[in-house]
Amino acid sequence: MSRLSSLSSPFLLGFDEVERTLDRVAKSADGYPPYNVERIESGSGSPLRLRITLAVAGFSQDELEVSIEEKELTIRGRQVEDGEERIFLHRGIAARQFQRTFVLAEGMNVLGAELRNGLLSIDLVRPEPVRQAKRIDIVSRS
Repeated sequence: MSRLSSLSSPFLLGFDEVERTLDRVAKSADGYPPYNVERIESGSGSPLRLRITLAVAGFSQDELEVSIEEKELTIRGRQVEDGEERIFLHRGIAARQFQRTFVLAEGMNVLGAELRNGLLSIDLVRPEPVRQAKRIDIVSRS
C-alpha cells in the first residue's frame, strides 16, 4: 500500500527529495537537547535572520560540533566520561551524546555559533533571493 503525501499533487513536480528529507527529519526527532528557534528582528529591508539555541549544559566547546552538509545543519555533542572512578548517590546528569539536524532552505547561510552559559546559539541569515521571470518561446511544428 502506498501512502499519500501532501507532496503527491500533480502540480508539485520534482519534490521527491523534499519528501524523503521530511521523512528522515521526522524519524530523528528526539527531545534532547531542548532547543528554541527564533526570528531576530532587524531593520526593514534587512534579510531574514534566525537563531537556533540549544540547551547544552555540561558540554564544553571541545565536545560540541556544528557542521553543514548538503543543506543540513547538524549539531553534535559528545561528552567523554572522565577517568575518575566516582561513586554517585544519585546521577541525574548523564554524559550523553546527541545529534540534532535542521534542514536549511536554499540560500540559508550560517553566520556563526556561540556557547555561553550552557546555551549554544547558532545564527542564520537568508538574503532576499533575486526574483527572476523567464519567458519560454513556443516552437510551432507541423
